[in-house]
Amino acid sequence: GVRIHYEVEGDGPPFVLLHGGLSNLEVWYETGYVESLKKDYKLILIDARGYGASDKPHNPEAYEMELLVADIVAVLNDLNVSKAHFLGYSMAGWVGFGIAKYAPERFYSLIIGGAHPYLPDQNEIDGNIQLFKKGKDAVIGAMEKARMKMTPERRARLATNDYEAIAALFSAKHWRLSFEDVLPTMTMPCLVFVGESDPLYTGAKDCVKSMPNATFISFP
Repeated sequence: GVRIHYEVEGDGPPFVLLHGGLSNLEVWYETGYVESLKKDYKLILIDARGYGASDKPHNPEAYEMELLVADIVAVLNDLNVSKAHFLGYSMAGWVGFGIAKYAPERFYSLIIGGAHPYLPDQNEIDGNIQLFKKGKDAVIGAMEKARMKMTPERRARLATNDYEAIAALFSAKHWRLSFEDVLPTMTMPCLVFVGESDPLYTGAKDCVKSMPNATFISFP
C-alpha cells in the first residue's frame, strides 16, 4: 500500500543507489554520481519511503526495516532485475545491514557509507525525533548552527521534506536494535567507508573485522 518512486539511468550491471536521511534521489545527480557511473552501470535510484516522490506514511510501523528492504526488492522485481549491487549512505547504510539480514540473495555486493550495524546512540535518535517534530525551520536552523554545508539545493530538499513522516521513520523499532549479528553472514564483497570526523567512525571501522569479505576506507 506504499508507492515507491525510482528512476533508472545508464546501462550495464544493475546498481541500486539509496540516499541518506533528510535527502532524496536528486542528491546523486547533484553530487556527480549519476554522471560518473551511468556509463558503466544501470543505476537504479530510489526515493526511500518517507522521502522525495515516494509515499510518506506518518506511523512508525510503516518504517520497519523489513519494509525498507522490501521496498528495494519490489523495485528490483518491477525492473525484472534478479540481483544488483548496492550503495547506501548514512541512513541507507543502516539499511544496507538490513539488506544483509533480509535479502542478501538479491545483491552481488554492498557499499555502506557513514554507518555501522551497532546499537545507535539513543539520546541522538531521541533528540533528532524531537527536532523533526518541530518542522523544517527548526531542522534547517539546527544544521546551520552546527555549520553543516548548506548548498541551495540542499536547503531546497530540506524545505520540502515531510518531517512528520521522518519523525515516524526514526521512531521505528529497528533504531533501538543492533544488526551486529549479520556481520559474519555478509559473504558478498563489501566496502565500508566513512569520514574521519564522523561520530560513527569507530563503529564503521570495527565492524569490518567481523565481516568475511570486506574492505574499509576512511576519508580525511
